[in-house]
Amino acid sequence: MSQIAINTSQNVNINFITASIGERIVAYLIDGLIKVAYLVATFYLFFNILNLGYLLDGMDSWSQNAIYIVLTLPVSLYPLVLESLMEGQTPGKKVMKIRVVKIDGYQASFGDYLIRWVFRLIDTTFVGIIGLISMIVSKNNQRLGDIASGTAVISLKNNINISHTILENINHDYIPTFPQVIGLSDNDMRIIKDNYLKALKIDDRQVITKLSDKIKSILKLEVDPTRMTERQFIGVVIKDYNYYTGKDS
Repeated sequence: MSQIAINTSQNVNINFITASIGERIVAYLIDGLIKVAYLVATFYLFFNILNLGYLLDGMDSWSQNAIYIVLTLPVSLYPLVLESLMEGQTPGKKVMKIRVVKIDGYQASFGDYLIRWVFRLIDTTFVGIIGLISMIVSKNNQRLGDIASGTAVISLKNNINISHTILENINHDYIPTFPQVIGLSDNDMRIIKDNYLKALKIDDRQVITKLSDKIKSILKLEVDPTRMTERQFIGVVIKDYNYYTGKDS
């Protein structure tokens, strides 16, 4: 398996294992089985249970095609909708423990998933040969949709998990200080904590200062430096996030 180094805004590299081509193919096949099961169930319900097939008899070909498009639309939108709702995963990806992420380390947005979905039309051309070739020759096993959207598919195995590193022990009577932290995502907090711990380990005050300033800028916070140091501030932000999201280990 190859690794992908995601460079954060503090110029700290975090290494992830890229999902293998085999894992992505298996995930694709699982999702394919789900799609087939949906189509079989939908057409059986339409033609056999509800007996609505007669409606097509008096329609022209355009109207008939429109009905078929409506019935099969969920299959077409399957990857776009589920990746958006499941933060970069589909049921197939979830089973295989892989996920779509941005190369810059942040959670992919709906726009990114949309670009991947549009390019899927090209990637699946010739029974997926184009997408397969793209994954083989690209540095991070990226298909054309990944390259266009600036995303990659990573493995969540081997203890490399998006939410794993955000856990922080907090007491049951803990009182949070900054409710604004709910505006952050799990991936934001993972990056913050990873960078913070690395900076503490080598006593990199410059990174700590940049990280502190970045958090204050994003959350629009003003903190009195005489009452709370930068290190204390970042530590409180991490604990507050765990408190509000219920991610207490």
